[in-house]
Amino acid sequence: MSRIGRQPIIFPKGVKVDIQDSVISVEGSKGRLSLNIPEDIKIEIEGEKITVKRQRESKRAKSLHGTIRALISNMVKGSSEGFKKELEIIGVGFKAAMKENKLILNIGFSHPVEITPSIELKVSTPAPNRIDIEGIDKQKVGELAAQIRRKYPPEPYKGKGIRYVGEEVRKKLGKALAK
Repeated sequence: MSRIGRQPIIFPKGVKVDIQDSVISVEGSKGRLSLNIPEDIKIEIEGEKITVKRQRESKRAKSLHGTIRALISNMVKGSSEGFKKELEIIGVGFKAAMKENKLILNIGFSHPVEITPSIELKVSTPAPNRIDIEGIDKQKVGELAAQIRRKYPPEPYKGKGIRYVGEEVRKKLGKALAK
C-alpha cells in the first residue's frame, strides 16, 4: 500500500472541497482548482479530512494512489496559501524586467528574450537580477520557473546564468588549473 496515499489530507477552515461525478474541486482564498479522478480511485470527505482509497488492486490503481493524493494535497495548499518560486540572474549586465504582461530577459544574447507567462501566474521582478513567480497551481509555477531557467542555465566555469535562489552550482576548475 502506498505510504503517501494512506495519509489523510487535512484542509484548513477557509477551504471548500466538493466532489461531483469524478471531479474534485477545491476552493480557497487564493482561487479554485479542479482535478479529474480516475475510476480506480475513490475519495472520501469526513469533516476536515480527505481520504484517498483504491477501489481495485490493479497495477494502475496502485500507481495512481499516491499521485492523486499528492495532487489533491497540492490543490488544497495552493488554494489556501499559494506557491512561490524565486530565480536569480547572475552575470555582468544580465537583468530582467516586466513590461506589460511580458518578462524581458537581457542575458547576454544579441536580442532580449521575451517570455509571456499565463494569466493565472503573477510574475514580478523586485530587483533587476531577481524573478518571483507566484500562483495557485504548483505545476504551472514550477514549469514557468524551469522554462525561464532553461533560457540560460548556470554554467559551471564562471557561474553565470539563471538559477533558483539557494541553488548551489559546483564550479569546475578551468583548463589551465586542471592538472
